[in-house]
Amino acid sequence: MNLTQGLKRSLQQTPDKVAVRYQGRQSTFSEFGDRVARLAGALKALGMRDGDLVAMLSLNSSRYLEYYMAVPWAGGVLNPCNIRWSVAEIVYSLDDSKSTILIVDDAFTSMADDIRRLAKTVSVVIYAGYRETPSGMVSYEDILKAAEPVPDACLQGSNVAGIFYTGGTTGFPKGVMLTHQNLWSSAISILAEGLFPQDSVCLHAAPMFHLADLSTILAQFIRGGTHVVVPGFTPEAVVQSISQDRVTDTLLVPIMIQRLTDHLAANPGVDSSSLCRILYGASPIPEAVLDRAMETLPGIQFLQAYGMTELSPLATINPPSSYTEEGRRQGKWRSAGRAGLCTEIRIVDADGKEVSRGTVGEVVVRGPNVMHGYLNNPEQTAAAIKDGWMHTGDGGYMDDEGYIFIVDRIKDMIISGGENVYSAEVENAITQHEAVAMCAAIGIPSVQWGESVHAIVVLKPGTEVTADALISHCRKLIAGYKCPRSVEFRADLPVSAAGKILKSELRKPFWEGRQKQVN
Repeated sequence: MNLTQGLKRSLQQTPDKVAVRYQGRQSTFSEFGDRVARLAGALKALGMRDGDLVAMLSLNSSRYLEYYMAVPWAGGVLNPCNIRWSVAEIVYSLDDSKSTILIVDDAFTSMADDIRRLAKTVSVVIYAGYRETPSGMVSYEDILKAAEPVPDACLQGSNVAGIFYTGGTTGFPKGVMLTHQNLWSSAISILAEGLFPQDSVCLHAAPMFHLADLSTILAQFIRGGTHVVVPGFTPEAVVQSISQDRVTDTLLVPIMIQRLTDHLAANPGVDSSSLCRILYGASPIPEAVLDRAMETLPGIQFLQAYGMTELSPLATINPPSSYTEEGRRQGKWRSAGRAGLCTEIRIVDADGKEVSRGTVGEVVVRGPNVMHGYLNNPEQTAAAIKDGWMHTGDGGYMDDEGYIFIVDRIKDMIISGGENVYSAEVENAITQHEAVAMCAAIGIPSVQWGESVHAIVVLKPGTEVTADALISHCRKLIAGYKCPRSVEFRADLPVSAAGKILKSELRKPFWEGRQKQVN
């Protein structure tokens, strides 16, 4: 199957149903489909050939949905740009992928001149904002009005659908090539778990450039439900949309759930009764946040998705049953769930051999969701995919019922005094202190221990705690060798667009000038 199949099904069966709502405007599937076909025609008129890449640098919008459908409709390949990157990083991804057309909105027109000057392959910049079209760009709406709609290219499952660049947290970003089959299989796995049932209304508040939100976009198009879009996450925008648009499903990261819960608790009169399901990912949810969310949003079903870009992105789903009283008693809520409908998962040792249940090893995944490969990088592709198995770099174990428990990134593991320390255990202990809002545990060089555990902590507003008190708190919860030997306090932590703490940035000052990043 391909990315546009779901849209065509809705055009045939429910043309008058509302497809998209955005900032007070809405369009039916018939209206939306016409714009998609015209945008596809406009891209071809601007010189896009089959297989050419079209990039988009934009906040969330209805036009982002049109982009996701129109590029494959025209026979092209997607390159959604990370909105938190610098000009240099964006230019690298454009040049590496040989993107020929770039679409920008009002939030990024100030970067467009530098991007256009530095990027070697971009020949056209389309302005998708709502102001006067800047010099040197072409207007999104003008090219749609002038274009003739074209028929769907009907690409095959094996065709590359998009190049999705990793966050660039280490070295140069890697372009992950994902096919239509890759993306389709992840979307189907999401639907199989009960998300986006008939007549669902899905809110897109997480960044739409990110593959996690794209997976919900595709699932909702397959289902034929309504998309609701806000430019970006704020608790106020999400709450307003839930109330006005009767949102039933949404994808959030844990820090968004925390902020949404705080806002609802402070505004008890808000109507959130339509909301049925929250899918979260990017990181585990702290138990305290889950407790408050379930109290503030009674009856909501929570699901966790675990995966990575190279897996399109879904590997596992932790179902709503894990968040019931029994599921929490058994500790299932702490897991990443079980293999999705289209995936097979193993835990293996350093030689690639499957380990026994309960033993920590590397999580590897096989299935139609495994990437086609890294663009222009066959060596790293071969290192990541062995005998069809994608090696995630995540350390975890599997219980007797097939639930996966992630303990850390293998590269984040701290070896102190010959003992393995998984940072997730340290962080879970620290965040149970009532004064702690966020934290990260990293390994730093130690003459005595090789590496020592160092905690970087963000406190809740108006609270105080000393480093010694935090370390004593941890000693009540985890073994002594796992406890931080040093603590520093910061106002915030660096996070990626997907909400993950950038530990590579936190480690950098401690390891600079060393040939190795471990002791």
